[in-house]
Amino acid sequence: MTDLASRLRRAPRPYDSDMAAEARQHCGWADPATAELIGGTAGCSPYLAGLISREAGWLEAACADPEAAVAAELADLKGRDATALGPRLRQAKRRVALIAALADLGGAWPLEEVTGSLTRLADAALQAGLEALIAPEIARGKLPGMGEADIESGAGMALFAMGKMGAFELNYSSDIDLICLYDETRYEGSDQHEARAVLVRVTRKLAALIGDITGEGYVFRTDLRLRPDAAVTPVCLSMAAAEQYYESVGRTWERAAWIKARPCAGDLSAGAGFVETLRPFVWRRHLDFHAIRDAHDMRLKIRDHKGLGGALSLPGHDMKLGRGGIREIEFFTQTRQLISGGRDPSLRVRGTVEGLDRLAAAGWIERDTAEALTRHYRFHREVEHRVQMVGDQQTHMLPASEEGFERLAAFMDRDLDDLKSDLTERLEQVHALTEDFFAPGHSSSEVPDFGQEVTARWPGYPALRSDRAVEIFDRLRPEILKTLSEAARPEEALAQFDAFLAGLPAGVQLFSLFEANPQLTRLLVDICATAPGLAQYLSRNSGVLDAVIGGGFFADWPGTEALRSELADRLARQPDHEARLGAARIWAKEIHFRIGVHHLRGLIDAERAGREYAELAEAVVAALVPVVIDEISRRHGPPPGRGLSVLAMGSLGAGRLGSSSDLDLIVIYDAQGVESSDGPRPLAARTWYARFTQALITALTAPMPDGKLYEVDMRLRPSGRQGPVATALPAFKSYQQDEAWTWEHLALTRARPVAGEQSLGAEIEAFRRELIAAKAAGETVLADLAAMRARLAEARPASGGWNLRDGAGRLQDVELFAQSLALRAGSPAREVQAQIAAGREAGLIDEEAEAVLRETAGLLRRVQCVARLLTGGGTLPEEPAEGGARLLLRESGCEDLADLKRALDAAAARAEGVISEALKGVEPGEAR
Repeated sequence: MTDLASRLRRAPRPYDSDMAAEARQHCGWADPATAELIGGTAGCSPYLAGLISREAGWLEAACADPEAAVAAELADLKGRDATALGPRLRQAKRRVALIAALADLGGAWPLEEVTGSLTRLADAALQAGLEALIAPEIARGKLPGMGEADIESGAGMALFAMGKMGAFELNYSSDIDLICLYDETRYEGSDQHEARAVLVRVTRKLAALIGDITGEGYVFRTDLRLRPDAAVTPVCLSMAAAEQYYESVGRTWERAAWIKARPCAGDLSAGAGFVETLRPFVWRRHLDFHAIRDAHDMRLKIRDHKGLGGALSLPGHDMKLGRGGIREIEFFTQTRQLISGGRDPSLRVRGTVEGLDRLAAAGWIERDTAEALTRHYRFHREVEHRVQMVGDQQTHMLPASEEGFERLAAFMDRDLDDLKSDLTERLEQVHALTEDFFAPGHSSSEVPDFGQEVTARWPGYPALRSDRAVEIFDRLRPEILKTLSEAARPEEALAQFDAFLAGLPAGVQLFSLFEANPQLTRLLVDICATAPGLAQYLSRNSGVLDAVIGGGFFADWPGTEALRSELADRLARQPDHEARLGAARIWAKEIHFRIGVHHLRGLIDAERAGREYAELAEAVVAALVPVVIDEISRRHGPPPGRGLSVLAMGSLGAGRLGSSSDLDLIVIYDAQGVESSDGPRPLAARTWYARFTQALITALTAPMPDGKLYEVDMRLRPSGRQGPVATALPAFKSYQQDEAWTWEHLALTRARPVAGEQSLGAEIEAFRRELIAAKAAGETVLADLAAMRARLAEARPASGGWNLRDGAGRLQDVELFAQSLALRAGSPAREVQAQIAAGREAGLIDEEAEAVLRETAGLLRRVQCVARLLTGGGTLPEEPAEGGARLLLRESGCEDLADLKRALDAAAARAEGVISEALKGVEPGEAR
């Protein structure tokens, strides 16, 4: 690095010219720019003037290379006994404080280097002190099992820097907040009790070594009160005891404290492991808006305790805790990190400035807000440092007198009135930017006189069983009822909201989410008024609301490959198999909800929604297949032979699903020439793939705390329920060629490899195309189709109106006929519209018939997609809710519901006419 003089950009004005002149005399070696800095510094700060006088000889070399000077001071602390270390630590503190002050005041170091140098001094002092105090204890045999090699690691003791020290943000005269823990696994049985007593003694001695004021000064005042249950616990306790405390009674403020925490001395490896252990405590899985209320309450308590409420007045104002102060920015940042960091690992950083930047980069706050708060934070810290430099006092108060302000203005080389105006404006801006986040206003406090019979039931619901939930909900209730009362059919909307509320297992977190994000309340009411099925889904999976405010919820659809990659990345970050299954559920439900909301809001139509539901399911299956393979491989070795391919059948194979569709899947494997897997517990190839298939079904269907992903139907595999759950490739080919019935070949027209070994999937697809082409001349297809239609008609008699699937000319009938067209045409097309077009191209139907079938299939599919969204199933009520009716009419283009029913019946009748004409004169076969 270059010398200090070449980097100087500013200097204080001397407030006391005599002290300035005296300091310059002590430093006759200084060039003019450095002399001006030294004089201005001493002329504003009696404390720094004393350091300049005392360390003038050292300062000359330090100014030649400030960074090297600091590094040398830190390096020189190691290897000293406690008696010699005390004075040396204090000398190092004086020197680092002096050069940091000069580099700060001269504009040579940014804030991060100033606070970083002070923090590195604290780290080095603690490490040197811990080694000096641990060594004699080990030498006397007071720490069983420990030897000289354990001195540097503190004999299993880890010191955690909390607060500003943890984030490398120590202020100029900062206390250091520490939590001291030891790794109890380093000691056996009763040795733990003896070790704890010694480590408690070492901790107390270390605090005195660092914090006691002697003739040489002090190093850092040390605060150990952030430890678990500080009133009753020793100053050093075991990591197991600390973990148990945080898991059972840890509070929001303690979660916030551990955001910045880092192991800074002693056993850094054990310390890092403990931080990882606390990750679920600090970073909650769902968005945690409940933390806002806790942080707000904490702010109010601090203000009340310190008497800092009321309007802004500059004289004596607390730059840390007062209105618009440093703590407001830190609370804003940390609380936002707590809310969102469980969901977004990019937010798990310690520094305030970095935290604001990450929040903006991830879309959790506006970039303008982050940049404004960063500017104000840097300025506030600069002011804080100046008021502390005057007398080396741990104060955050602006001067109470005009003389004090004049000294501060000189220290900052600012005009007095300009400085006061700037301070006032910045403090008010910080207050404005942060206050509404912690205490958002509410538009109404009057509860509308609406739905009293229904609302009278609410106090008995599980979501309102806690006082805290009731407190938050009472603040939300006026706006919720007001919005419900303004729905097209208020009673319907209220009934659905009531069902939603009744289905919630708990309320505090969700109600806090609504309170912090009023737009979610409006979305919920919209869903209740329009789509009861989606409202029920939401009550069972309320965590999906996180996604609405998580950024990107209303962005364009990313596509299958991006979805696969995103989910694979998320699963790769999970620690074990169960966690991966849970993460897959959370992710998939959020995307599923997003599709439903986009459809509901008219951002996509039913056709697009059907494709997106299918692409989501494909991404889930594709991401879970390697997860399940890895889990089976861990015990039984990798897949024997070539591997496996998962085939999507039915609607998933055709690339169109509804919001509540099952998944039709087949697993085909190729293990020719391989008898068993190669692993700790080998399995026969057939057994390995059967076990994989059962595990995949479980991964998709098993109910977990976050619900299940999909229902899975494997009845389309060879031999149906009677056949093995996984089919060998030769057996699959042989069966399809020689034994399969016509309905199985019809189903094969929609088969599509979606996961597994790619070359195997390609071979299966090539076989599918060859087989369909070979069956094109089959003479029994129409006869077998006629037999199938007769059986279906007998099993499920037609009933017009809202019946979309069953009956002549309805969806199942049209889709079967489309599959028969593809099979007779030898076409590989999978989707119903493409299969109909293939039939016309092959001359099997004319253009008029093609148009009828395509129009009918499209109308029925659109209405079915809406029906599943509205009801959670596929059957519409006789009188859909007002919002649901509007969605049905939007998708169908009809004038009213009666018109829509007539259109459905007429379309089905036309389609039935086309199919009957194609089957005229065909004698039903055996439905092979």
